[in-house]
Amino acid sequence: MKALVTGAAGFVGRHLISHLEAHGDVVVGIDREHGIDLLEPSALRDVFERTRPDVVYHLGGWSDVGASWQQPLETFRVNAEGTLNVLEASRATGASRVLIVSSADVYGRVSLNELPLSEESPFRPVTPYAASKIAADELGLQAWLGHGLPVIRARAFNHLGPGQTNRFVCPAVAERIALSELDGGEVIPVGNITPRRDFTDVRDVVRAYRLLIEHGEAGEAYNVCSGHDVAISELADRLIALARHPMRLEVDPALQRPVEVPVLRGDYTKLHKDTGWDPAIPLDQTLRDVMEAARISASGRR
Repeated sequence: MKALVTGAAGFVGRHLISHLEAHGDVVVGIDREHGIDLLEPSALRDVFERTRPDVVYHLGGWSDVGASWQQPLETFRVNAEGTLNVLEASRATGASRVLIVSSADVYGRVSLNELPLSEESPFRPVTPYAASKIAADELGLQAWLGHGLPVIRARAFNHLGPGQTNRFVCPAVAERIALSELDGGEVIPVGNITPRRDFTDVRDVVRAYRLLIEHGEAGEAYNVCSGHDVAISELADRLIALARHPMRLEVDPALQRPVEVPVLRGDYTKLHKDTGWDPAIPLDQTLRDVMEAARISASGRR
């Protein structure tokens, strides 16, 4: 199977390509680092024409939720217009399956009695990023209903793993711990650590994506999650426990976002029913791997 992956140079893209190749797929990866901009439809179409992929994994786009407050227009254009361009190129070149990676942020602010969130839960976007992902999600549905393009929408909840950028809280804390191990520091600054999130190891996430391409139902949306929520404070405490000398957390108001969704927890029953997927990698193993990756990165900067 020939697969085209957008966002190939990103955190999830790199893990996905490794997973696909391990299963014998021929993979074409594109990314802005490769000179391919999702907002340039003609250049994007040329790549699709040359490669003629059987399936498309659309991971590319704006992923920095916090920065979307400062750059809402760019966020919306990359995630919505960029998705439309990928869908149009996929349709024009006859792709048999297209996976659009959306986000659990589309569900927005929810009350405890609404948890766990299913694919039928309403959209209540809080951030500009979430609004852009709703637009991309709906464009995927329209491509199926309006054109018959077999699109599957994956609504990914938070994921973790080695190689994730420090724009996200867990690798950011791990990086600060690793640098403090080298410098002898004891204080680890953090933002708001009260929110609770549903975390899945990225290696489990990409396994779900390939299973959805194989077994997911066209036109449907699927939550990709663990079904459990964990407080950011607990993740930070577990990382601190892995430090090589005693450290403590200290809240820094400058690291807080304008608005935080208090809690997100998903239900992956539909994904399990259609593909047989279950998360397999324990959170403690993920955190150990994140911490070790942070140490390797920190030592290379010294």
